[in-house]
Amino acid sequence: MSVWDRVHLSTRFAEFPASFYTSVNPKPLITPQWVAWNGDLAKQLQLPQHADDHPELLMVLSGIESIDGLSPLAMKYAGHQFGVYNPDLGDGRGLLLGEIIDVNGVHQDVHIKGAGKTPYSRMGDGRAVLRSTIREYLCSEAMYGLGIATTRALGMMASETPVYREKAETGALLVRVAESHIRFGHFEHFFYSGQHSELKLLLDKVIEWHFPNSGHQTRPYAHFLDQVVTKTAQMIAQWQSVGFAHGVMNTDNMSVLGQTFDYGPFAFLDDYEPGYICNHSDYQGRYAFNNQPSIALWNLTALAHALSPFIERSELDKALEGFTATLQTEYSKQMRAKFGLLTKQSEDGGFFNDAFEFIERHQVDFTLFFRALSNLDKQGSIPVLDLFRRREEAEQWLEGYERRASLEPLSIGERCDGMRAVNPKYILRNYLAQQAIEEAEQGDFSMVNTLLSVLKTPYDEHPELSILAAPPPEWGQKMTISCSS
Repeated sequence: MSVWDRVHLSTRFAEFPASFYTSVNPKPLITPQWVAWNGDLAKQLQLPQHADDHPELLMVLSGIESIDGLSPLAMKYAGHQFGVYNPDLGDGRGLLLGEIIDVNGVHQDVHIKGAGKTPYSRMGDGRAVLRSTIREYLCSEAMYGLGIATTRALGMMASETPVYREKAETGALLVRVAESHIRFGHFEHFFYSGQHSELKLLLDKVIEWHFPNSGHQTRPYAHFLDQVVTKTAQMIAQWQSVGFAHGVMNTDNMSVLGQTFDYGPFAFLDDYEPGYICNHSDYQGRYAFNNQPSIALWNLTALAHALSPFIERSELDKALEGFTATLQTEYSKQMRAKFGLLTKQSEDGGFFNDAFEFIERHQVDFTLFFRALSNLDKQGSIPVLDLFRRREEAEQWLEGYERRASLEPLSIGERCDGMRAVNPKYILRNYLAQQAIEEAEQGDFSMVNTLLSVLKTPYDEHPELSILAAPPPEWGQKMTISCSS
């Protein structure tokens, strides 16, 4: 019996009219082979935990063979890229194979990136290179480990297919899993092209599949938008709380489910720099770290405009007005937990502002700072003070923090236990990803797998791998990444 005989497959998106997509068969890579397989996620999908023991997994997920129950297709959508509307978008190097119904009865899209040209590839070759595939695999699992809503990576393949960017690179393929690959840009496409009946059909199906509670409301479309606004605000608050910069928040990279989507030139902050730009193509700083909340609202406004044929203006405005309040509430909750300050005191607003101004001025590593604070009960003040250039100022700040923390109804051990559960020791620093990529390009994937082992449980100590929690060397500081894949 094939492993696919035990899996529950569906093809709901393929039931849409032809204007929603184009059926495309994958163009297989030359001699693809697994270089990573997510056994935990595979188990959730009722697939084998070890891919190498089941050749049919590689044959189907690489596109070499087809099976009943999967219908490969390239989605059509549009979107605002760096604020400018582009109607000529769609899955240019990705294909939606179909859906697997997981052990919880949830439909999960199975999508492959790097499967060759589609009608939406424009001037591209439809391929993905090893470096970008490794980065998305690692970061999507890192975000999942941090408890942030995200797409997942089921597997990654390398091959003997040459792919030409600035130089010849190794062709690769990512198997991505998400509850949905529907983006803000799907709705924009049908709105701007005047296909309002298709827009309504998309709305109805997204509500039926993913927002069933909205379908029971008096104003289902307005309720749906309100839910998307809420989920997006919660996701952005989580990004800001761990220092994650997405790098390219175009509307075609925004999931209607509020899941982190399309990992490209992302970065986690090293030194706390609110205006950090991780995408070297972002010349104006549109997607700088501190702009992410306002850009998310801009993108939601673009989505609301696309839904305007079916939602009253007053309801659109009301939904959008909820973004800032939700973001602030969620972010405040996250930051209080990170500092271990769960009660509210009258001077807390000033304390938080001063703390961030202080670590910015001293160029203190964002992740190391909060993790050191979390270990005051076990390691004392030295690890915190060692992060600062001017020790006397750091001592004064720390004394003020400890006075404020003493007002909490918890022992220092209880407080720090809670802080260690929300302040990761490990993040995917760009220099670590770069080292893993360089080794993988020489055929050694051991660092990829080592990084995965700590990123899946980033709050644990992993003392044997503490070197992976170190700040970046000089060459790895404030790296900017290309969108090229």
